[in-house]
Amino acid sequence: MASGSCATPFWGPGDRPLLFLKQMAHHLVDLDEGFLDACVNVLLIRDPREMLPSLVRQIPQPVLRDTGLERQSRLLSDLRRRGQSPPILDARELLLAPAAVLRQLCAVLGIPFDPAMLAWPAGPRPEDGVWAPHWYHNVHRSTGFQPYRPRTEPFPESLRPLLDECLPIYLELSRDAIRASEPEA
Repeated sequence: MASGSCATPFWGPGDRPLLFLKQMAHHLVDLDEGFLDACVNVLLIRDPREMLPSLVRQIPQPVLRDTGLERQSRLLSDLRRRGQSPPILDARELLLAPAAVLRQLCAVLGIPFDPAMLAWPAGPRPEDGVWAPHWYHNVHRSTGFQPYRPRTEPFPESLRPLLDECLPIYLELSRDAIRASEPEA
């Protein structure tokens, strides 16, 4: 995922000082990426050993492109060439210590941490978009971050070849991810 907060003049008038946009990296196709220069970009990654068994419920025969990992890797390289150092959030680290990881992220982004970031009302939101009925079931039931629970089911053998493609990319991206164990800023 690439997301960012952009300066108000870029996006037009608004009633908030920050605008958060969630984009799936593999949906950034045939775009002029110049808009990324006006954004503070953040990458969200998830270990493919945990992500792929979830993805296969929505995409029965996923391929590397469906994971977004390869695109995220290229995006990170492109952003670094543009002089940016986008923070990387690993979903596992975020769930291990939401407040600590979000405090670090906020420090990197230069925005204040607010404990309200840790809880939200259950249910859908208008900004969820057309994908909400397909992807956001658990989010709509949640009211905050759930504790990290490692997968206990065996990894599906049918996904092993895809895992072999994904894992090196994920490990490279995760090398620079914000860690739950780092001191809070």
